[in-house]
Amino acid sequence: VRLSFIQGTRRCPVSGASHPSAVARPGAVSVRCVTTVPSAEPGDRWPVPPLFDHLVDDSSLLQPRAEAPSVDEVVTRYLTAREGRYGGLLGQLACPVSRLPMLVKELARSGPARPVELALVVDSGLGAVPKALSTVFSRSSLLTLRTIEAAAPVDVDSVWLERVAEFVPDEIVPVVEPKRPIGFDDAGVDAWLHAVRRVAEHGYVPKLRCGPRPSDVPTVADVARFVRIVVDLERRFVVLGLEPVAHTDGAGHDDLVRHGVLNFLVAVGRALDGGDVAAALGS
Repeated sequence: VRLSFIQGTRRCPVSGASHPSAVARPGAVSVRCVTTVPSAEPGDRWPVPPLFDHLVDDSSLLQPRAEAPSVDEVVTRYLTAREGRYGGLLGQLACPVSRLPMLVKELARSGPARPVELALVVDSGLGAVPKALSTVFSRSSLLTLRTIEAAAPVDVDSVWLERVAEFVPDEIVPVVEPKRPIGFDDAGVDAWLHAVRRVAEHGYVPKLRCGPRPSDVPTVADVARFVRIVVDLERRFVVLGLEPVAHTDGAGHDDLVRHGVLNFLVAVGRALDGGDVAAALGS
């Protein structure tokens, strides 16, 4: 599961601008406009509470090609889910640059009723971004680009971040994933968190990877520090690789610690209220 705590990609239907208070509300997770009233949907659509509005992205295409479902299967499932009873839960479709041509081809064949909101993930170097942008913007009836996402070295600096800005249009949200050390290297973790802070201070959205590989799963303490940094700076973030609804302590069938979707929601609320973030993540 991939969650996008990205409010700035939605537009307030009244003003046409991003709602300025979205980052300060725990209930404003990827919402069009901050509200306490569940969104009304036609027919038998479930009225989605603001906390869950467009929260869960589809990251199926980010799996290794040997394991990932086919593009046509992903598109069919995404469009069906988007128009289904719980479609209000569904956020962006994440797609690597290398698979974008196949995605465009399949969407053209499927003929969606409205454009698919896209998170474009750079997997072949920043030099491939201009062509990818041209492809997306020339298919506006099929795709609406919301974010461009790239991995960054742990020593990411302002020069590297400014280079990313050269490739990302002003209206698109840049998402950056600083490289996190494998294992329990305290100095490495500190360097990673410094990189997260630099990304957030630069106005970009940090991304946290919590799976699917065991080596991708950070400790509760490290995740808590990540959440604290981003929330204290009043920024947003993306988390990738969540599987269970609630935290598992490694006593299950695979003996692996895994972070839960619900835990992240509670943790963000705790961080905003000055509460115990680690307790929320580990319970």
